[in-house]
Amino acid sequence: MRYVVGIDIGGTNIVAGTVAEDGSELLGLVSEPTFSEQGADAVLTRIVKLTRASMATARGKEIAGVGIGSPGPLDTKTGVVLLTPNLGWTNFPLRDRLTQALGLPAALDNDANCAIFGEWWRGAARGADHVVGLTIGTGIGGGIVLGGEVYRGASDIAGEIGHMTIDSTGRLCKCGNYGCLEAYASGPAIAARAVEGIRPGADTSLPKYVNGDLSKITAQVVYEAAHDGDEYAREVVKDTAKFLGAGVASIINIFNPQVVVVCGGVTLAGDRLFEPLRAEVRRRAFKPAVEVCRIVPGELTGTAGVYGAAAVFIKHTWGHA
Repeated sequence: MRYVVGIDIGGTNIVAGTVAEDGSELLGLVSEPTFSEQGADAVLTRIVKLTRASMATARGKEIAGVGIGSPGPLDTKTGVVLLTPNLGWTNFPLRDRLTQALGLPAALDNDANCAIFGEWWRGAARGADHVVGLTIGTGIGGGIVLGGEVYRGASDIAGEIGHMTIDSTGRLCKCGNYGCLEAYASGPAIAARAVEGIRPGADTSLPKYVNGDLSKITAQVVYEAAHDGDEYAREVVKDTAKFLGAGVASIINIFNPQVVVVCGGVTLAGDRLFEPLRAEVRRRAFKPAVEVCRIVPGELTGTAGVYGAAAVFIKHTWGHA
């Protein structure tokens, strides 16, 4: 059995693990903070160190290569990260630099593509032919898997679900557009919407969770308060579900997938998010498309990107995953 190291590069952490070719085994899962402010070369050194640490736990196994999931935009053919605002990289030849450092072939893809490909390969979307997924964290990313292949589009940009417009005159997004889904339903956006209601005097216990420091309210704090019965927090979660539902309904009408998988911290909200989300989709999307589609949370918490990055290498190199 051959093995591949999957590397998931995030704005906060880098995660690496050694994955069996058939996905049946994950060895040597390791993680370190990214510290992107130290520059691309320092992050690369950290990636190499983590990769070697993971490979060391798989001693005796045949390590055939490395799959990398990185924030983009990027060029998968040349292996170059074109621009990553969260990491501060521009035109960084990540794939070739990693190959030189490790002496192993490598494949590069978008981190959100990798996460959704991982869920298709070994997680919540396993067995489906048509899958669309969202990764919700600091931003909202996405991935599209059609017929067992990642759909990347004409210039590797396909799947930027977070930047679909759900309100043409809505909130300003960090990308410069107005009304993006990300501006309403990403982790920071959920927290911002909660705080905006507290300042005018909303009846809520949320400030108690952060000792009165509203700058410390996060989406996770909102979920916790909602779970504890805070009605205002529940309304914030419900509104989040409606925003996501509008986006997911559009995805379902366009792609007619069998599964929409939602990954990231937002899944901590559980049924308080997913039940109104599904209801909003039923209200907005065409019935025949809704009837064949499952909307589910991701199963590979913390490892979807690792599995997916390995699967990208396997698919690119051996034609299967």
